[in-house]
Amino acid sequence: MGQQPTLHLLYSCPFCWKVRGLTEHLGMDVRYVPVNGMRIRKDVAFAGDWGKVPVFTDEHGQHVVDSTPILRHIDANYNGGKLAARGDAARQDTWMTWVDTHMSKATVPMLYGRLGSALKTTTRISKIEKFGFFSKHLYAWAGFPVMWGIIARKRVKKDGRTPKKLWHDLLSEFTNAFEGQPFFGGEQPDLVDFAAFGYMRSISPFPQFDQLRDHDAGMTWYEGMVGTLHGA
Repeated sequence: MGQQPTLHLLYSCPFCWKVRGLTEHLGMDVRYVPVNGMRIRKDVAFAGDWGKVPVFTDEHGQHVVDSTPILRHIDANYNGGKLAARGDAARQDTWMTWVDTHMSKATVPMLYGRLGSALKTTTRISKIEKFGFFSKHLYAWAGFPVMWGIIARKRVKKDGRTPKKLWHDLLSEFTNAFEGQPFFGGEQPDLVDFAAFGYMRSISPFPQFDQLRDHDAGMTWYEGMVGTLHGA
């Protein structure tokens, strides 16, 4: 018998939430290992030059990096590839790319798109992540002007929509592709559902999630995804 699978992660990372949704759905016995947000590259150096989270290590000691390849690895090795086999493969690949391209980039504007929300977000993250005493305060007060002033404002200006409008448009486009079914994968979710769910779920610990609650189709799907989690 091999070692217990582990997932090195940040609790506020949308890419990590993608993987966590699938492991929770499958009821896997996974050890979650939080890394220090100020020294991620050092904490995951065992996985090579990747230098980011998530990093999944299976029971054989194989390290898998990057959230979408991790999703596929877990589905193939712990679920018999059932999610990848659900529906048309080309459609699934197209929409997985869409989700990873559009929804991933929409999380930062939602959490950091305004100065006040950026401060609330970094303060909240400094409390839930694994930081030392000084790095916790440094991130809380030095992180928000970087995320707001350099990253989020640039994305909002480039897109032209408010973060709420952007998310509502993305949720409408995504749920319209369900073809009358409760999930993208049909009666049951597939890998695309778990990818999209991870990005939206990463906003849920923050007050900005309230801006998504009045998207009826999106929330119906989201709550349906929550209901598929083991022990939910």
